[in-house]
Amino acid sequence: MHPKQLAAVFALPASERFEHFVKVVADREKAWGLYRDGWAMAGTDGGRSVLPVWPYKEYAEACAVRNWTGCEPKEISLDDLMTVVLPQLKAEGSLLGVLPTPEGHGATPPIDEVIAALVEELKRY
Repeated sequence: MHPKQLAAVFALPASERFEHFVKVVADREKAWGLYRDGWAMAGTDGGRSVLPVWPYKEYAEACAVRNWTGCEPKEISLDDLMTVVLPQLKAEGSLLGVLPTPEGHGATPPIDEVIAALVEELKRY
């Protein structure tokens, strides 16, 4: 991925990064998280746990900084995301951090909204 494309996507507002994430993940049938002895997590100001995810490995690599230094991108299949990860996050009261930037800015939509957006996008295929 060209560095200019990476920078352009990171510069988008969170809502547009969410739309990009949904389209790419539905199309490629995978997402990426960061992993080192467990999934890299973040948190909200309100204390909720957040699992950050990206639509391409390169985005995840670019975010393996600060607290996530030493983490490696790890693929999450769309099937696992929909049937395991999202239901587990919902049950725990945690959120999905959609396409955060290296500065940590990402969308944290309700889990049901993420599922609905992915289901709707998958209907187009």
